[in-house]
Amino acid sequence: MNCCGLITVQKEPVPLKSIEVELEVRDHVATVVSTLNYENKEDKPLEAVFVFPLPGDAAVCHFSAKIGQTQIVAEVKEKQEAREEYDDALSSGQQAFLLEESEQSPDIFTLSVGSLPPGESASIRLEYVTELAVQADDGLRFCLPAVLNPRYQPQGSGGASVQVTSVPASLVPYSLSFSARVSSPRPVSKVESNCSLDPLQYVNTEQTQATVKLAAGHKFDRDVELLIFYKDAHQPTAVVEAGQASAKPGSLMGDPVVMLSLYPEFPQSVMSSGASRGEFVLLLDRSGSMDCHTSNSKPQETRIGSARDTLLLLLKSLPMGCYFNIYSFGSRYEHIFPKSMEYSEKTLEEAVKKVEEMTANLGGTEILQPLKHIYSQPCIPNQPRQLFVFTDGEVSNTKEVINLVKKNSGSHRCFSFGIGEGASSALINGLAKEGGGHAQFITGNARMQPKVMQSLRFALQPAVVDISVTWDLPKGVSVTVLSPPITALFQGQRSLVYAQLTGESSEAAQGCVTVKYSLAGHPSQNQLHFTLKPAEDTGLTVHGLGARTLIRSLEMEERENRGQRDGGVKKKVVELSVQSGVSSSFTAFIAVNKGNSEPIQGPLVHRNVPTGRLLRSLGASPAAYVACSRSGSLAAFDDDVDDDTDDKSAMPTQPCRDPLLQLVSLQKASGCWLLDPALAAALGKTSEELDKSKPASVNQEVWATILALIWLHAFKTDAKEEWELLAMKAVSWLRAQNAPCVEECVEAGNTLFGCEMQKNVLGL
Repeated sequence: MNCCGLITVQKEPVPLKSIEVELEVRDHVATVVSTLNYENKEDKPLEAVFVFPLPGDAAVCHFSAKIGQTQIVAEVKEKQEAREEYDDALSSGQQAFLLEESEQSPDIFTLSVGSLPPGESASIRLEYVTELAVQADDGLRFCLPAVLNPRYQPQGSGGASVQVTSVPASLVPYSLSFSARVSSPRPVSKVESNCSLDPLQYVNTEQTQATVKLAAGHKFDRDVELLIFYKDAHQPTAVVEAGQASAKPGSLMGDPVVMLSLYPEFPQSVMSSGASRGEFVLLLDRSGSMDCHTSNSKPQETRIGSARDTLLLLLKSLPMGCYFNIYSFGSRYEHIFPKSMEYSEKTLEEAVKKVEEMTANLGGTEILQPLKHIYSQPCIPNQPRQLFVFTDGEVSNTKEVINLVKKNSGSHRCFSFGIGEGASSALINGLAKEGGGHAQFITGNARMQPKVMQSLRFALQPAVVDISVTWDLPKGVSVTVLSPPITALFQGQRSLVYAQLTGESSEAAQGCVTVKYSLAGHPSQNQLHFTLKPAEDTGLTVHGLGARTLIRSLEMEERENRGQRDGGVKKKVVELSVQSGVSSSFTAFIAVNKGNSEPIQGPLVHRNVPTGRLLRSLGASPAAYVACSRSGSLAAFDDDVDDDTDDKSAMPTQPCRDPLLQLVSLQKASGCWLLDPALAAALGKTSEELDKSKPASVNQEVWATILALIWLHAFKTDAKEEWELLAMKAVSWLRAQNAPCVEECVEAGNTLFGCEMQKNVLGL
């Protein structure tokens, strides 16, 4: 069969030709406009179906289609009503366009383009708004999901999963262009990306506005990630947005809506104390897709390998006196200990040994069962439970998993890590949000270790309790909070609150919001004063985000009460979605071209538009991948092979270990190191050199531990955030020894390594 033009792996023509994305970032809010250009080059009318990812917390607020010179703007309607209208239009020969959010996961959408006649073109415009997450280094992260890996459907789970048509990233048959405009009251210092960018262009001399473009030739082998940095640190802000003139006063769209960005600052005295207690439960994804490489630039590094190294660092950094356990899951789950054990040299050694043996050999991605088991375990008195979840996030039952975490949110904090391209933002952000923790994404060249250590620092912060938000507004103005109550606060991390303001006030009027909380028994509060005068040029961005926040809360309430529901909550969601023009899981966008007078003739040909996905094998070409599937060793293009085999012989191959990890692996649970040949090798010295340099009166463990600290400070300052906690543990151990000759040891160590470290720099 001779094919020309764009074709799928199955040799079917693809009607989607190109995607153009324009991003506008204002401070920490992003507006994204995507234009999808379709063309039917076949001789029959087409229906094109495209299943694609969007950020899980996006508020989709506009959908329209342009055919020739005719522009049709879609309306939001109840989902079944919209589907029936779409089907009726197609059966009567009309053109119709349908955009639906998946019922299982809010980060997957299905776009159906119906009755595209032969030779006809259509442009679909899709607009959404989203907040940008604050990273550890104060960068704001925007992610345009370009990779949609197939979602694993757990056995016996109810509901039909969305059928994803995907091809290896190198075979995606349409192009992507991407441009961004960034503006802020503060200067833009830089924009970084995991993709090739054209140079940053400043629009004004103050450098508060800038533009940047994706370099041509983007391959769909990764999500497009931007990290935006402003010159000054993030400050608490309030943005008031005027209501829609045409909407009814007193309604969400008719009233002003305020968006508060709160950055709590905790007293330093409380923060420096740090927690030495806790039950740390680590849950690691060992499904088949964890064998993917972490990024194209590191083909030798797999997700599971990077996770093993990270778990080692995490285990060594845990405080003495805590409890811990490690679970891993695929089609089934395993745990290292029957229950959480006290952290000691013996339990640490056993855990490290088991972690080093872990491979991605447990089949599918069934995260629900291990979570249920963890929550069924009784909590340990005075040891707050901290759950760390590591996954590449390829599950279809996202909402069910998040519901379970929310149900148990009173007994733990959940920290989540999305590993690799295509990790579900709805799952990763949802776990952390409902579990009162923090979410991190590890993509491109980013190292997992510093991000996980930042979350461990958060977990070691005392839990903030008794959080309340109070409003002081002018007389005649009342407030309706749209956001769920704040359940977690972390030092330097942003909390967002949306609220509807009803009533009249003068433009000069001021409002004040007070956040009160208790931290380690110390009552604290932060205040933010703001003007009620609406900001200019924000359109209805804040209203869209506020509506999305309320819709998500109501959807969760509906799922929780599904057994005894009367349909009232669902009805409320549909009304709010229709009124605000923001999509929900119970509604859809529908547009019908009623202007085409001639019905479209002939049977419709169905075409699925593929998304990109990552190959599982390391660096294998598509041909090699297919060849290896023909030999029966692997299903072609399958990310999660649902296979319960546990091949004990499939031990991870240990490449030459990074010297830092080698040194870390030798540290004892108490924080000290032993003076032995393995330590000498990790420090790049011989045992004789270490013995010869040792001051006579010093015991071996003290000398070994001081040498390790000097080496870390002298040669690994660039990775300090990775080893800082375990170094603090080493310093605590040294202080407890009351060693007499610390200064002499530091001098001898400096001579050995040819450096000049001061005792106080080491924390001694």
